[in-house]
Parts: sequence; structure tokens; C-alpha cells
Amino acid sequence: MASLSLTPSNIFMVLGFLLSLYACVSNDVIQTLGTFLSSTKDRPVWQIWLFTSTVLLVTFVAGWIINDGDMAFGLLDRVPHPETFYWWHILPPLILLYLTKKGIPVATSFLIISIFSSTTVIGLMVAKSFLGYVTALVVSLILYFFIARSVEKIFLYMKNKPVSKGWVVAKWLSTAILWSAWLLQDGSKIFVYLPRKLDFWQMVASLAVFVALLFIICYKRGGEIQNIIKLKTNTQDIRSATIIDIVYACILIYFLNLNNIPMSTTWVFLGVLAGREIALYNRLRFITEKKVYKYILKDFTKAVIGLAVSILVVLIINYFDKICFFVRNYFSL
Repeated sequence: MASLSLTPSNIFMVLGFLLSLYACVSNDVIQTLGTFLSSTKDRPVWQIWLFTSTVLLVTFVAGWIINDGDMAFGLLDRVPHPETFYWWHILPPLILLYLTKKGIPVATSFLIISIFSSTTVIGLMVAKSFLGYVTALVVSLILYFFIARSVEKIFLYMKNKPVSKGWVVAKWLSTAILWSAWLLQDGSKIFVYLPRKLDFWQMVASLAVFVALLFIICYKRGGEIQNIIKLKTNTQDIRSATIIDIVYACILIYFLNLNNIPMSTTWVFLGVLAGREIALYNRLRFITEKKVYKYILKDFTKAVIGLAVSILVVLIINYFDKICFFVRNYFSL
């Protein structure tokens, strides 16, 4: 990064930022760009990249100006920046990259932010994330219960027919709003490795890297984790995807203004999908009940596994010295 000396601590800090940036975006792309990538698969990669990059730059540059250099929008106020970085600080994003490769929707906020947080903040993050899942599930369940037959049923019957330009515009606008809302919420885990206040050149350098990595994500069309979206009912339809984006964006904006505790947006996203699938099944009976709850349970189980792994990794790293001391004493007996 700009204006940083090449000390071991700074090298680990920058490396941690680069790894966490790629790992977080790779894992969480299903939440914000997943339906967009699925519904615009016929569009050239450069168009998708230019659009998403523009929204990204506008969001973070405006935030940098408004918040006096704070790229996390206040969500890291309770998370101190380490005075010195060590090799174990880059373990969480490395583990996250592996889990993403396996298609597991990890709660990236826990895995990345918790290593810098106190147990009190971690507990608040878990509580807020669980509340986010329940809230998203209930809101989505109620909404889709009422619009399943009047709206989604029509989309299902028309999925092979041309989509009007109005829906195409609506999809791009909803994606811009959702992508920006996600960046506002998850800027905390992306920039947690960097100083809480960035100067101009640090901001430029970090965003340049972000934009470059975003091209890789757009080129891969989401990667392995994208399968979570593809398995859900009619999510590749632009109209259905637009409604999902709007619901998810509204919930993210609500929790962003609730307090300055970071949360897992993955859990909120899975709650939206779960509520939607349950409502569509009960109103339309499009597939068997067994298959519906199998998908929901599978997603929830993966999220719980991701949470468990995240907390385990954080505990091992935070208590590494004590664990080594215990092991040495045990084998010396």
C-alpha cells in the first residue's frame, strides 16, 4: 500500500488485506451479484465488470469523503487495529479461500473480523447475524406468500419468453442498490486489515486492487459458490431476481442503521432465500416438500459449519500461545 514501509508487520497487513479482499468477495458474491450474474449470463464480461466497478467506486469514494477516510463506515469503531501483524493474521482469509473453493457459504464476518475483536463484540456479531437470518426469513416468507400466485407464478410460466426492457432496467438498478448496500455493510471485513483512516493514495491503491479482483469474479461468473443461487426456484429470471435484490437490500439497509456492530450478511441472504422457497412451495407446489426443505437445510447446515469453523479458527489463533504451552507441558510429562 502507498506510504507504508516494508516492515514484516506491514507486509503481513497488506497480504492479509489482499487475501481477505479476494476471499470475502469470492465467498459473498452470491449475495449481491449472484442473481445478477445468473440473469445476465449472455452479457459480455466487460459490461458486467464496468457496471459493478462503477457502483463500487462511487460508494467507497463517497464514503471516504463523508467519513473522513473511514472505509468501513463506522462498523469497525469497536474493533481495534493491531499495532503489529504476525503470520497467523493471514490464516483466516487462507482458510476462507479453501472453504469457498468447496462451495461452503462461510460467515466471513466472523472469520475475518473476529480475529481482531473481543469476545463481547463476537457475541454481539453472532446475535445480530442470527437476528438477521430470522428477520430475513420472516419478511421473505410473508412477502412471497402474498405475491407467489399473483407474481412469481406468472414469471414461472413466462420464463422462456422475452423480458421487457423495463424489467432489464429494474434489474440493473436493483443490483446497483444491493451492491452498494452490501459494500456499506461489508466494508468492515474488507478493510479490517488496513488503518481505520486511509489517506488519499491508500484509498486509491486499495480500490484499484478491489476493481482488478472484481474482474476475476465477473469473469468466473461467481465460481463454485454460485451453485447456491442456481438451485433456487427461477432465480435466473430477471424479474424474480429483481425482487430478491430489493428485499435483501432493504433488510441490509435496515440493519446497517440499527447499530455499528458488524454482522454476517451471508446469514441474512440465506434467510431471504429460505423464506422465499418455503412460501413458493406452500403457494405453488412446484416441487416436492422433501426437496424444498432439503435445499434449505443444506444451506443452513453449511452456514452453521462455516460459523463453527470460523469461531474455532479464531479461538485457536487468539489462544495460540496458551495452546502451545499446554501441548509442551503435556508432552514433557
